[in-house]
Amino acid sequence: MDNAKKKPLTKRMIIMLIAVGVVLGGIVGFNLFKGYMMKKYMGSAPMPSATVTAMKADYQMWQPALNAVGTLRAVRGVDVTVEVAGLVRSIQFRSGDEVRAGQVLAQLNADSDVAQLHSLEAAAELSQTVYERDKAQLEAEAVSKAQVDADAADVKSKKALVAQQAALVDKKTIRAPFAGKLGITAVNPGQYLNPGDKLVTLQTIDPVYIDFFVPQQQLPQVALGQKVTVNADAYKGQSFEGKVNAINPRIDPATRNVQIEATIPNPKKLLLPGMFASVAVGAGEEQRYLTLPQTAITYNPYGDTVFIAKPAPPKETKGGEQKEAKGPGEKDGKPASDIVAQQVFVTTGPRRGDQVAILKGIEPGATVVTSGTVKLKNGTPLVIDNRVQPANSPNPTPQEK
Repeated sequence: MDNAKKKPLTKRMIIMLIAVGVVLGGIVGFNLFKGYMMKKYMGSAPMPSATVTAMKADYQMWQPALNAVGTLRAVRGVDVTVEVAGLVRSIQFRSGDEVRAGQVLAQLNADSDVAQLHSLEAAAELSQTVYERDKAQLEAEAVSKAQVDADAADVKSKKALVAQQAALVDKKTIRAPFAGKLGITAVNPGQYLNPGDKLVTLQTIDPVYIDFFVPQQQLPQVALGQKVTVNADAYKGQSFEGKVNAINPRIDPATRNVQIEATIPNPKKLLLPGMFASVAVGAGEEQRYLTLPQTAITYNPYGDTVFIAKPAPPKETKGGEQKEAKGPGEKDGKPASDIVAQQVFVTTGPRRGDQVAILKGIEPGATVVTSGTVKLKNGTPLVIDNRVQPANSPNPTPQEK
């Protein structure tokens, strides 16, 4: 009886397992078929195009340069100070004036000093008169030779006192020690100044010096008279040229750098002492390099690469004939089907600002993708849109907006 009951139960279990197997097999088969069809569709579907910028690789002349940073310094610069104490009677300049050497800048009160000078001058004149009289009497042997010698010494002493007092009076007149441009003064008439107090700053700023340092290993590349190009942050896009006029004969033992001094003509007086500036010292002859923006280079551990825009390969039509693809052309927005990307290895050389020299790997005139390379691979259709170009300046400057 028990065996008769078990047989139908076993039969039902077998049927249920077969049904479950059929269902699972159907699901797996459907998924495999769906994957195959999707793969087949993706393989036959056209590759989506990528919008990039591009330019033709061409040669440029590069001037090898040693780059440094420096500080501008006046050829002559000094804070004009008073040598003797006194009350300011008058200020004879305005802040920012151009002055010549010896021009009077200020006058201190010298009334008592002038009076003392007149007194000493009178005493010197009297001493001279006594000396002349005693000289005449010496010829008549009315006085001794010793008296005449004493009179001569007294005359010299009195004249020395006059010269000393005249120098003191002259110090009450403050003059420009050299020609240049005055700074801003805070001294006013009636103000009392002590010895050493600043009256105004005076700077000669045409030309100006720039002091900078280069490593000792670069010293053989620097020589007197070498061309120097200076760029100051205050005047973006404007360069100032000068020449090396001095090389310090001593290397700084702490940094192993050598100080260089260059002279920069400054007729418009745009460059001011104390300014920070970048310096490029021309070193050697100009070099001719095939140049690209650095954004065009993809740097990899196994080598540097660029993408070249090339005509798409010919396509076969239904009749077996080949349809010739068009070239990359020059206009922006070229149809994607006509241009594709091809990755090539390159050997890079020196860098200059946003640019990099290409020593090997591409030929002049090749159309190279300059931005948008991240989304590319071999055969990717391209749309070239050059409305916004990547930075490609040999002397880039920070952009503040």
